[in-house]
Amino acid sequence: MKKTIMSLAAAAAMSATAFGATASAKEIEVQKGDTLWGISQNYGMNLKDLKKWNQLSSDLILPGQKLNISSQEEKSEEKQYTVQLGDTLSKIAKEFGVTVSDLQKRNNLKSDLIIAGQTIAINGEAAAATAVTAPVKQESAPKQNDQPVNVQKEITVTATAYTANDGGISGITKTGVDLNANRNAKVIAVDPSVIPLGTKVYVEGYGEATAEDTGGAIKGHKIDVFIPDKKDAFNWGVKTVKVKILN
Repeated sequence: MKKTIMSLAAAAAMSATAFGATASAKEIEVQKGDTLWGISQNYGMNLKDLKKWNQLSSDLILPGQKLNISSQEEKSEEKQYTVQLGDTLSKIAKEFGVTVSDLQKRNNLKSDLIIAGQTIAINGEAAAATAVTAPVKQESAPKQNDQPVNVQKEITVTATAYTANDGGISGITKTGVDLNANRNAKVIAVDPSVIPLGTKVYVEGYGEATAEDTGGAIKGHKIDVFIPDKKDAFNWGVKTVKVKILN
């Protein structure tokens, strides 16, 4: 985790190998082991722009998924977004640079209540008003680009939090993610014998993340979640949480 430094050059080399020959000028196919942050670094782009171009609300990507790696002109005045587990209207509004009031008006919403799987019109008028009477109980992890992601298993762990420079560490994870340069990364430190590095997970109270780090104190059913602000990391404390293994 925090104690092991991997050179950025080595990380870039690994990333370039993973992308393979499927990459094209404007679109690539996600390979096993790829991360959204790694792709953004390999192609020299901003992570936020990459998420925006692909209408991603999280860092979760799947092998075989197609990603645009350059901006494209809008072909329609209306953009639609599928609500993911954990989304709120305010979060969606911030992501797309609109107001909550705009989203409510465009989608005939009488309240802030939305549910996973619901389609939200971002620009223009809603294609159809979606009637919502009660939240639907979620039995699986979030959908990404309309692809269902089945939970492989669920475990209970003890979770602590850390920042990029705890104890004078470099801020570079075991897999080469620079947490100083990517402060919004959703990263956890794990015991690889329990959760292998590169595994996509959903951590209760933290959200979707990737196992990118290890640590001397992280053994067995323990994880360390990366939180950029030191005060917030301290306030996290020590928690018992459920972790859903997504792949």
